[in-house]
Amino acid sequence: MTTPAGPVFTPFEVLDVRFPTSRDLDGSDAMNPDPDYSAAYVVVRTSEGESGAGFVFTIGRGNEVAVSAIRAVEELVVGRDVEETLADLGGLWRRLVHDSQLRWLGPEKGVVHMAIGAVVNAVWDLYAKREGKPLWLLLAEMTPEQLVALVDFRHLTDVLDEARALELLRAGAVGKQQRIERLLDEGYPAYTTSAGWLGYPDDKVERLVAEALAGGFTHLKLKVGADPEDDVRRVKMVRELVGPDVRLSVDANQVWDVPDAIAAIERLAPFDLTWVEEPTSPDDILGHRAVAEAIRPVLVATGEHVANRVVFKQLLAAGAVGVCQIDACRVAGVNENVAILLLAAATGVPVCPHAGGVGLCEVVQHLSMFDFVAVSGSTEGRWIEYVDHLHEHFVVPARVEGGRYLAPRRPGAGAEILPEALATYLYPDGPAWAAGR
Repeated sequence: MTTPAGPVFTPFEVLDVRFPTSRDLDGSDAMNPDPDYSAAYVVVRTSEGESGAGFVFTIGRGNEVAVSAIRAVEELVVGRDVEETLADLGGLWRRLVHDSQLRWLGPEKGVVHMAIGAVVNAVWDLYAKREGKPLWLLLAEMTPEQLVALVDFRHLTDVLDEARALELLRAGAVGKQQRIERLLDEGYPAYTTSAGWLGYPDDKVERLVAEALAGGFTHLKLKVGADPEDDVRRVKMVRELVGPDVRLSVDANQVWDVPDAIAAIERLAPFDLTWVEEPTSPDDILGHRAVAEAIRPVLVATGEHVANRVVFKQLLAAGAVGVCQIDACRVAGVNENVAILLLAAATGVPVCPHAGGVGLCEVVQHLSMFDFVAVSGSTEGRWIEYVDHLHEHFVVPARVEGGRYLAPRRPGAGAEILPEALATYLYPDGPAWAAGR
């Protein structure tokens, strides 16, 4: 590496931040009964004082492993020329993901891949702030050639190559400015999971369903998978509460084997489900396809635990999913999610992101809005998940009105947490944790 002539990246700030959401069973589901929404939080800085934030989302224990993984990525960034890096963010992604020693721990999966995503997202946050634009608009205003340069097409070309990606993006450029204006005026459709956590008692579910309907939501999601009879009872209850015109989806969080998933959805299908999320293991492509074929017209949705673009390629190309659920903090950051959005467009599958966790609403909204403006050109059959937790801790909190996300207008990627929240929820010594669980 030559000696940079201009500003360079300086050592990271990496923090273990945890929110005690398990105390009220917020986020509870069949696989994760007591989650504490947490962030292995990284601030990437330059020698001129600029900064960007990113994080790995976890549910508590194990956050220290993600912090260590971010530290393992640090030496690949610190000391590098800022201008050169920002001019070639595709090159940054390849350098981090294809580092031979880190890659050996994956490849392209697991906590190291997620840590790379946190760092990549932080650099994008820095870049968007420097350009004075929200991330969705920064991406949307790039040329098709600039966007294609962000993507690593290795292992994708049997489904999506550079030429096809350019074709999709050039088609998406038609009417782009009108869609930007529409997005700013109307926002982006949202669905909510806030009423549907598995640990909530019926009276709380009833109250939260009423609040969701009053708030303009026309699509709700309910957690299932702990007990078959109780699943039927709860889904029936919520369907009766919302009436026939509101969409209702369910989420099993991976707990079923394939035959069990098919049987469970057959029991729930009379309640007019839109999709079933994570009906089985996120790695089981053949299983997802078998479920999808058996339960039509109910759709299969998955993606929040899918490790990388190559697995997404297989799920999409095999017809194993009807809804592609990207997660802003599971794969290796913005670049890889651009690749997945293009794969979804190439296979004609709508994207409805996962956002059940601290900060996920704030960051993933930028990707869906970019998709609408510059890739798919549509919000038909598309929603961004919304959970009403912890937004007050972010510098630019997600805003939802009338069941729609309002497009962020402030520069950045949305991941920056307020200093007072970082101090309060720092683990294990912050005031929220000092007195114990």
